[in-house]
Amino acid sequence: MNHQKTTLCTAILTAFLITSPLAFGAVSADEAAKLKSELTPLGAEKAGNKDGSIPAWSGGLTTPTPGFINGGRRPDPFAGEKPLFSINAQNVDKYGDKLTDGTKALLKKYANFRVDVYPTHRTAAAPQWVYDNTFKNATSAKMVNGSAGPAPVGAYGGVPFPIPKSGLEVMWNHDLRWHGYAFHTSFKGYMATADGKRVPVVEANNENLIPYYAQHGVEKFGGESWLIRSFNSGPPIRAGEGIVGRLYTNEDMNSTWVYLTGQRRVRKLPNSCCDTPTPFSAGLVSFDEVNVFTSKKDRYEWKLVGKKEIYIPYNSNRTMAPTSNMDVVGEHFLNPDHVRWELHRVWVVDASLVAGQRHTSPKSRYYVDEDTWMAVLADRWDANGQLARMPFQIPVVAPDLPGVVDTTWGVYDLISGSMFVNVLYNESKEQLKFVTSYPDAIFTPDGMVGEGVR
Repeated sequence: MNHQKTTLCTAILTAFLITSPLAFGAVSADEAAKLKSELTPLGAEKAGNKDGSIPAWSGGLTTPTPGFINGGRRPDPFAGEKPLFSINAQNVDKYGDKLTDGTKALLKKYANFRVDVYPTHRTAAAPQWVYDNTFKNATSAKMVNGSAGPAPVGAYGGVPFPIPKSGLEVMWNHDLRWHGYAFHTSFKGYMATADGKRVPVVEANNENLIPYYAQHGVEKFGGESWLIRSFNSGPPIRAGEGIVGRLYTNEDMNSTWVYLTGQRRVRKLPNSCCDTPTPFSAGLVSFDEVNVFTSKKDRYEWKLVGKKEIYIPYNSNRTMAPTSNMDVVGEHFLNPDHVRWELHRVWVVDASLVAGQRHTSPKSRYYVDEDTWMAVLADRWDANGQLARMPFQIPVVAPDLPGVVDTTWGVYDLISGSMFVNVLYNESKEQLKFVTSYPDAIFTPDGMVGEGVR
């Protein structure tokens, strides 16, 4: 009897491992070989589309503009181009099949909002060692169940699943996308109220370190995917506050601490994920809306809808050109004069709340650029089934890295008309600066104390 039970349990377990997509991820060597032929080294379709409106990828943009200084105002390599056409409230239906639901909602809600569509440039690139690691990951990375849900193992220093088979793999690609190893940013963030008042809510200096992309550190990689430290220099009521986060591929290990000037002590946040409001946004956005999506994934079921051609913000270095933040931040949306949109292929991923879980956005849809694996736009529905929120981020090209990286991001509240927009560099003397590395100690609670005192 015991032998029969053991045999039955073994058979059930074997069947589960065979049928469950969570036991897989790695592709065959033959399929991985496409990364050196019909696919780009990061997994996008190398060919353009049928009508040529999306060109073939030819290596990306890797030559910096002459005279550019790391950390300075990043030039627009396409400054001389004019829009091919504009989409507004009057002609939105004509282009509806290539717009997200959130973008269409903005166009219909505001008569003066528009989408200026420019020629598409496939500028995405990465160092050769990132391409090499991505090729290795294709046959070695697997999705394995853990305490915080499925997570990649056997991946390092490149896109974990360049030939994805599931929505969850696409979202992990977004989390572990290439956008540098260590970098500093100085920026401001604003709230735009429903009646159009623009209120500064954060002025900060950030240090970022991504151990997953330490070029020669695979032997030391312990699962930490992103370390971030941020200290506020304004507005005056928040000057001196700080936040430190350590994110892991095992998302149960994620930890976040805040330094509060009024208490002069560091406190660990009990729940820095999901729909918990972020302190630096004055509670206007949730942790899982940072950079469109940054959070634990076990609260949702992820469905890979497929790939689609969509107009998205892209190569928008023009957003960084004005010297005043208020030139970019409008009363209800970013100034259309300073946002460049292009037609790109994106992976579409739907997220549906797991039974028994709670969230203010029980359904979401994410649009992930195929060339960079960056989630550029999202649509979020509330508990009443209304399209309620539209997270966004503005990709810019950084040929000195090389890569296409995220900068300004935020969330449009499609019901109230309010907006939160963060990481505006326009008034910063030092904007986005790539550096060699940072000491691990600065991303710890003890490392916060000295700098947080004002």
